[in-house]
Amino acid sequence: MSYFTCDTSVIISQGLDELRKTKGFLLSSVVLLELMASATDNSRRKFYEALFLNFGRDNTLIVPNEADWLFASKILHWLTHQRRRVDGGRLRQLAPGMSQRMALDALIAASARRWEAAVVTDNWDHFKAIQYFCGVKLIKASDFFR
Repeated sequence: MSYFTCDTSVIISQGLDELRKTKGFLLSSVVLLELMASATDNSRRKFYEALFLNFGRDNTLIVPNEADWLFASKILHWLTHQRRRVDGGRLRQLAPGMSQRMALDALIAASARRWEAAVVTDNWDHFKAIQYFCGVKLIKASDFFR
């Protein structure tokens, strides 16, 4: 069976209802972290918490393990050194919040790779840069939802 997971922007734009019914859908706990952190109220946070428990029980929740954390760290290291090479030895400052978003995206990619799951994303440039170092399969959301 082929598996897929979606990054946070896809979950927000598409909603979870239809995705949950799609065969092979796995939910990333990293995405749930981002959704919970931005929940507009306590009832929405509790909804996401229930999803965490339900997907965990069904074994359809991708939870990064120790190796995923280490691999994501390596990816971030390699991305930083690649940026430095491109910028002629300097390391320009990233936009506010960008390093945090890249860290979470690297963690999503590393853990999806372990599950052999494709990542469906609207955030193509970030994940394409990450893919260079980890080989995770990517699918553009616009192609996936045709």
